[in-house]
Amino acid sequence: MKRKIYFSLFALALLWLAGCSEDELELTPPSEVTSENFFQKASDLELYTNSFYLMFPEKIYRGDDESDNVILNAPSDRVRGARIVPTDAGSAGWTWGDLRQINYFLENYERCQDEAAKKHYSGVARFFRAYFYFDKVKRFGDVPWYSSVVDPTDDAALNKARDSRILVMDSVLADLDYAVENMNANVEVYKVSKWTALALKSRVSLYEGTFRKYHGIEGSDKFLNQAWQAAEALMDAQTYSLYSSGSPETDYRDFFAAHDAIGDEVILARQFLTEHAIDHNVNYYTTTSSYGMPGMPKDLVNSYLMLDGSRFTDQADYNKLSFVEETQNRDPRLAQTVRTPGYTRLGTTEPLPPNLGATITGYQLIKFVTEPKYDTFDESITDMPLFRYAEVLLNYAEAKAELGSLTQEDLDKSINLIRARVGMPSLNLDAANADPDPYLAAQYKNVSAGSMQGVILEIRRERRIELFMENFRWDDLMRWKEGQKLTQDFRGMYFAGEGSYDLEGDGDTDVVIYSGDISDKENGILYLKLGEDVVLDENGLINPHPSINERKFDENKDYLYPLPRTEILLNANLEQNPGW
Repeated sequence: MKRKIYFSLFALALLWLAGCSEDELELTPPSEVTSENFFQKASDLELYTNSFYLMFPEKIYRGDDESDNVILNAPSDRVRGARIVPTDAGSAGWTWGDLRQINYFLENYERCQDEAAKKHYSGVARFFRAYFYFDKVKRFGDVPWYSSVVDPTDDAALNKARDSRILVMDSVLADLDYAVENMNANVEVYKVSKWTALALKSRVSLYEGTFRKYHGIEGSDKFLNQAWQAAEALMDAQTYSLYSSGSPETDYRDFFAAHDAIGDEVILARQFLTEHAIDHNVNYYTTTSSYGMPGMPKDLVNSYLMLDGSRFTDQADYNKLSFVEETQNRDPRLAQTVRTPGYTRLGTTEPLPPNLGATITGYQLIKFVTEPKYDTFDESITDMPLFRYAEVLLNYAEAKAELGSLTQEDLDKSINLIRARVGMPSLNLDAANADPDPYLAAQYKNVSAGSMQGVILEIRRERRIELFMENFRWDDLMRWKEGQKLTQDFRGMYFAGEGSYDLEGDGDTDVVIYSGDISDKENGILYLKLGEDVVLDENGLINPHPSINERKFDENKDYLYPLPRTEILLNANLEQNPGW
């Protein structure tokens, strides 16, 4: 849809916050935008580039739905391995409207007479072009690189072949270097800056470096070095730090439940505002039985360490401990991510057990969840972090570990700061490498079996736990070449069979699992009929998907998405991705 860009700055900001779709703000450059009436002053450049923010995702908390982190009652086609070749460009993600907007800006911004504005906003545009192409490369691999607006009559440009991943990612890196050099160093939690560009550079470079390493593509070390160097530049600036009030039992929960993004740690956030009806559904998503019943899988619960830093899975019969037993003395982030005994909603004092009617695995999510008054559909208003400092620290440690150059000092200024926030013991490099965790090694089968295997596994543990529900997990599995992780049989909480269960450790029954009929049901107790309301496997673990006998992930094709059929028919120079 074409739209003139004579929006107010406020209106554009609201459109971004409200999460309009690409079609709603295509902003194909209209002929009315000329040197006579636009791109003349700093406010023009700001106004135009505000539209780029619509490229950011809205529902960050739903990003892990299509992975092995959050299990829903009806798994997506992507998780089940039931993907098909789409017909049209829109459904495939093969769309270029955002790029056209960006390139149009870059061809016209120099009409402005404000040199400082030109420097900053050209950096903003190139930041978003890098963001755009990073998304395309993750999805399709090779894609055509366009650094200028394509004339509709230029058949050669319109029908060009895909450029190599090598060329495109080198161009992305060049755009990010330009953005870092030219963007303002202001600290604005809702606006991109030099610091956002450094954070994106660390993210992009880590992804590309590890993807190339584990998929056998040249140039992995170059990107891994760029990853830790970008992260270190941000760390050395001391502009950001991990949020902490000195309360390890609540700080992680409170950080994500804050109505307004906490700028100490959040580098960039998406804002949500009650007064403008700009909201989302995280409370409703996690507390109701009619919105997917999301739950954490058992293998992730098992991955949380004990409070003393020892491995939970080193215990005998760890998979057959009661819910109360398995949640005692664990990494405090577990109790700040899912309901555990003693949990109370923010703003209330009544302890609540996990509601097995609202979570398919028994492990009910509480990350991002706020006071009960926001439980209604489309009422949640917590800001969503798009970039935060903890990710930068994780990127730094992982890049160094994958290069084989990680030191204890590196861990102490990255991973161990994250652990210290929640009162967990520090990660010791030599101890981790001397005794790699066999439970994690069985999950991540492609970790290089070199001297850093143990610490790489520990960094992956930390990343999965710390960044849970923040839209990283699918990308992590793809770059590590661990797609087979999605074919596992997902499981949930342990129950010995029929009987009464206390999920709070207070001596009162919370759940009854039964067969046959029960005529006299007590209020306040959840009754689950075995085989209908809940299915247990041979080991007593909840099987959330008993009707799904097999999940598929094709190692020969599923790390990339297919191009749409119509585009291949229209452009004979486009080749389909392998296997599709």
